[in-house]
Amino acid sequence: MEPDKIKDSIKRAAQELFRKFGYHKTSVNEIAKRAKIAKATIYKYFDSKEDVLHALLMDYIRVSVDELIHITTPETDEETHLNNLIMKTCRLSYTICNEFIGWEFIRESANSQAFLKNLSNELEELLISSFSQLSGLRRQDHYLQKLRFLIKCSKSIVFSFAFTSVSDADVRKNFVSFQKEVLPYLVKAAITI
Repeated sequence: MEPDKIKDSIKRAAQELFRKFGYHKTSVNEIAKRAKIAKATIYKYFDSKEDVLHALLMDYIRVSVDELIHITTPETDEETHLNNLIMKTCRLSYTICNEFIGWEFIRESANSQAFLKNLSNELEELLISSFSQLSGLRRQDHYLQKLRFLIKCSKSIVFSFAFTSVSDADVRKNFVSFQKEVLPYLVKAAITI
């Protein structure tokens, strides 16, 4: 089997298991069994289970950011445009935490804060670099500064939900609160930059 196909097989198996059982409850042995390969083969392509998760997430993020960039319709109102863009980005972060990583990993793992910080930094850079490649007025440096400000503020708030919420319902409630009570002020601040 070709190396790319083996790697894809490992990621597909891990994704299915992470979604079904969560990151913590999935072992490398189970991933190997689902992918129909030897456990040692996984370590030929990935240093750890966390690296498999990271590769999965980056694949998902790249596709999602590409969709986000190309589906985003330029509203006439910059405030509405930025608000919608940040909410779509926040929903992406929520999906990553909810479907791939699992709230238990986020709350209970010693590595989770560093892992999420690294992941959110990569998401930020991917978003900014993707937007900087777009043509048109929104590509201007001034717009990218506003976007970077909003992403930095929002990601800090959104990822903090993972560490302060007790249940999925709390997380959803925090998102609604963020959207209604915090984001409008962040957008207004970004527009004045």
